[in-house]
Amino acid sequence: MRSTTLLALLALVLLYLVSGALVFRALEQPYEQQAQRELGEVREKFLRLHPCVTDQDLGLFIKEVADALGGGANPDINSTSHSNYSVWDLGSAFFFSGTIITTIGYGNAALRTDAGRLFCIFYALVGIPLFGILLAGVGDRLGSSLRRGIGHIEAIFLKWHVPPELVRVLSAVLFLLVGCLLFVLAPTFVFCYVEGWSKLEAIYFVVVTLTTVGFGDYVAGASPNQNSAAYQPLVWFWILLGLAYFASVLTTIGNWLRVVSRRTRAEMGGFTAQAASWTGTVTARVTQRGGPIAPPPPPEKERPLLPPPPCSARPASKPPSPAPPEKAQPPSPPTASALDYPSENLAFIDESSDTQSERGCALPRAPRGRRRAPNPARKAERPRGPGRPRDKGVSV
Repeated sequence: MRSTTLLALLALVLLYLVSGALVFRALEQPYEQQAQRELGEVREKFLRLHPCVTDQDLGLFIKEVADALGGGANPDINSTSHSNYSVWDLGSAFFFSGTIITTIGYGNAALRTDAGRLFCIFYALVGIPLFGILLAGVGDRLGSSLRRGIGHIEAIFLKWHVPPELVRVLSAVLFLLVGCLLFVLAPTFVFCYVEGWSKLEAIYFVVVTLTTVGFGDYVAGASPNQNSAAYQPLVWFWILLGLAYFASVLTTIGNWLRVVSRRTRAEMGGFTAQAASWTGTVTARVTQRGGPIAPPPPPEKERPLLPPPPCSARPASKPPSPAPPEKAQPPSPPTASALDYPSENLAFIDESSDTQSERGCALPRAPRGRRRAPNPARKAERPRGPGRPRDKGVSV
């Protein structure tokens, strides 16, 4: 991930946190202040009705009660009907262990001994990875079962000649609806009936639990009126299936995003290749229309200067035979320079010598890029012997 993308994502998360903090403060702070005022009024009323109790003694009593409630104590167990109630019976302890390895941690029951806290450290370090492996396996099987069932429905839609794109959308919607029906709506009505909660409280508990937030203000089976030892273990198995379903949904969303990212990269690569090919084609066409790029002329000091031959040396009765036509050469690429092709440099030198000869007399020019054939009559009139110096500019 790029640094700019990471910074933008961090800024978005911080903005989301600040907006959530402002909303929660606006909603919950007035209720907190009202509860604090009511507690103060109740305290003053108790002190007026019981003048023998001092304010300091009452404060210590309230603190001890709060600590006991935090440790799992319940003020209703003083009655004879709940004399056998305990937060640490086998079912409740099993549910507490399940909240550790699922990382929910409601907090309604906390460990008060040093031995229990030390054991919880190692228990969590071993149990959380083990539960993660189990959750991945269960989510895979659960997702496969749901997709297999939805596949039969897709086959029915395809028999009805429904477009495949619409069938994919319908299958995704059905996958979400079936999961929400089994793991969100059905447990909501069960908790409403068993716990006596309202529908809002029940769905609040379901969402907070399956997202592993686990505030602990609502916990299934924490009421003393619940006497079934198998109730909280069944709730834990519901948590296992619900977390597996949500893990399957998140995996599906991640795979979909990965496929979309790959397709986007492939399409962008294809567009880039097409743009480069189009640019090269346009450049080549423009270069062909404008003709090949002529090599630059050499400097004046490097240009060869040959003496012009006399006009009378060439017989008038035999005109020079025309050179055979040269095959058309394809134009050089636009990026080529004169130094890339040595033959072009040599042809340019021959052309320069022809130009110097034409200054002396009008002779037919040799084709561009070819050297003129030597004159046999001229060579016959100027024989060279061994060791004889060449006579320059003497006509015979």
